[in-house]
Formats: sequence, structure tokens, C-alpha cells
Amino acid sequence: MATNRTFTMLKPDAVEKGHIGAILDKISASGFRIVAMKLTQMTKHDAETFYAIHKERPFFGELVEYMTRGPIVAAILEKDNAVDDFRTLIGATNPADAAEGTIRKLFANSISENAVHGSDSDDNAAIESAFHFSGREMF
Repeated sequence: MATNRTFTMLKPDAVEKGHIGAILDKISASGFRIVAMKLTQMTKHDAETFYAIHKERPFFGELVEYMTRGPIVAAILEKDNAVDDFRTLIGATNPADAAEGTIRKLFANSISENAVHGSDSDDNAAIESAFHFSGREMF
């Protein structure tokens, strides 16, 4: 059964470039309600744990370094069909392939610095949300 919540992170490149407000505006304008949000910084252990699925991939070390280089904005979003609708809003991983008007087309630089993370399934949305937020931080 599909849930109505998804998880996102505005990645260090988006935060460094001052795109927090513009990205949050696009999220809100697309009908998502923010039910949890915080500015935080992932430790090396956090990033290694969060991205453990990629541990054997050649880019894992670079990914961990990138995700720990500066603050992120972690958020839980709510809307009907949240996961699929948010994946559509953020666009393809490679901003060159992303549809016009998507977050990655507008704010990402490259496949490796792609501005935003969005959960790829309802199960992962729940896992990723619980990784960053306690129950009392969700509204």
C-alpha cells in the first residue's frame, strides 16, 4: 500500500549555493506539506550508514566525502502519492537528462552533485525518515 510521505535531503551543493528557499518553494508549490525539517550535517559514519547500499560501488568514498562536506536540509514531505510525485519533481539523477522545470534541471550541476535526494520507494522513505528524525520531530 502506498504511503503519503517521502523523505528528501537538500544536499551540500544546494545548501552551499543558497538554493534552500527556492527548492522549498518548488516543493510547496507542488502540493507537498513539510511534516519534519532540519538543517544538519552528516558525520562520516552517518553518510556511510545512510548510503550503505552503495558500499561496494566505486563512487562510495566520493559520495561519503561529498555528503559530509557541509550542511544538508533533511525533510519529510506529505502528499498523496508522495514518493512517485516527488521523484517526478526532482527529475533524473543526471541534470542533463532531467526534464525542464525539475529541481535537478534548475539547481544541480552534475550526476554527482545533483542538489537533492528523494526516496525511491515507500519502504525506503520510512527507513530514511527514521534515520534522520525521531517520532516527536514529525508533525
